[in-house]
Amino acid sequence: MNKNDYIIRLETEKDYHEVENLAREAFWNLSVPGCNEHYFIHVMRKHKDFIPELAYVIETDEKIIGCIMYTKSELSDENGNVKPIVTMGPLCIHPDFQRMGYGKALLEHTFEIVKKLGYDVVINFGNPDNYVSRGYKSCKKYNVCFEGNIFPAPLLVKVLSNDALDGRKWFYHPNNADEPCSDTDAVEEFDKLFSPKVKAWQPSQEEFYIHSHSVIR
Repeated sequence: MNKNDYIIRLETEKDYHEVENLAREAFWNLSVPGCNEHYFIHVMRKHKDFIPELAYVIETDEKIIGCIMYTKSELSDENGNVKPIVTMGPLCIHPDFQRMGYGKALLEHTFEIVKKLGYDVVINFGNPDNYVSRGYKSCKKYNVCFEGNIFPAPLLVKVLSNDALDGRKWFYHPNNADEPCSDTDAVEEFDKLFSPKVKAWQPSQEEFYIHSHSVIR
């Protein structure tokens, strides 16, 4: 893959269904039987913390093969000081194009725009295997945790400047953009807008369960 193989551009409204279908293909049966990431993207776009300036797609041969999105979130310290940050996700690459560098290209492209928008910390809740090569580190390394001093293993932090975090304890406050995904009936109804797919178990779901329930002490 080289830079002549693809273009990266902002998502437009005419891309919405194609991007949602891409997310469905990328995540189907990956973490759970079926998926809800396509519905998550659908409702996220209407959320107050969605950042349309950071909704990008990557194309090759005039076909969208990947997308990335960001939302606003916050860190707060023990004295109540608040630091605006962004949360990345989902990052979707079509299964036929994974492990080829397209996800890396989307991340590096959008990190530069994140900085231009005035943010210097990006957080992602995901599989560390997929992100540490892009400069993400364990939340423990930056003393970033959930309330209750919980340091989840998949809570990953990317700093965009060396002085972004100063070592003090920071509590991560995600937005609630994914809250509608808990409505399984709504997810199922939305899924009917796409071609039928079979829900099934596969080993990656156990991997997801282990990662998502692990904490660092």
